[in-house]
Amino acid sequence: MDSAALLDLLGNENRRRILRLLARKPCYVTEISEYLGVSPKAVIEHLRKLEEAGLIESRVDDQRRKYFHIARNVRLEVSLSPYGYVSKSAYPTNSSFDITTCRHLELDVTWDETDELDELLATLEELEQLENELSLAQRWVQRNVCDVLDRISDTVGASPESRIYADVLASIRTEPKSVTELSEDVEAPREVVAELLELMADEGMVRRTERGWELVSNEV
Repeated sequence: MDSAALLDLLGNENRRRILRLLARKPCYVTEISEYLGVSPKAVIEHLRKLEEAGLIESRVDDQRRKYFHIARNVRLEVSLSPYGYVSKSAYPTNSSFDITTCRHLELDVTWDETDELDELLATLEELEQLENELSLAQRWVQRNVCDVLDRISDTVGASPESRIYADVLASIRTEPKSVTELSEDVEAPREVVAELLELMADEGMVRRTERGWELVSNEV
């Protein structure tokens, strides 16, 4: 599901409360209504939206009572800084994904179907610790990304508008790009990007080639 649509969906407090409840156990409409303190009709409407979004599913028990439960794992990430706003939704990776391909991550967590309860609990503890470490690492990375962008901005100019310079330079650091491509990357009008490129070309930072705009030097 698109992250913007997911943010809109979860912007409603009652829908968030429903998901918190369903994360504990499957519930039927009356249970949810009593928990939230709202009418069953309103609950049904919230459930419909959550189900259409694929966040929850339902099943009917032997008494023909419909139970709702969380459908799948989803992670919603929002990053806000002086250099941009990004939101993205992430779903669990395929079971065939090889974690060892992540060269910046060291992981030694294994389990199999023969593990006893105490072994599974130990594995859970290791994974929760890893989750916490990854959260701390992500914040560390974000801080340093902003620090590096600040230094780039200081290098090319001290005015507030110079932040877009960093975005443009970062976009072409690996390969040449056209003005149109850069405009899409930095989410700025084509005319603004073209003017910035000409200014940076005058300063000897970028140059126009047959393949597009590229850095004059890898050292910014």
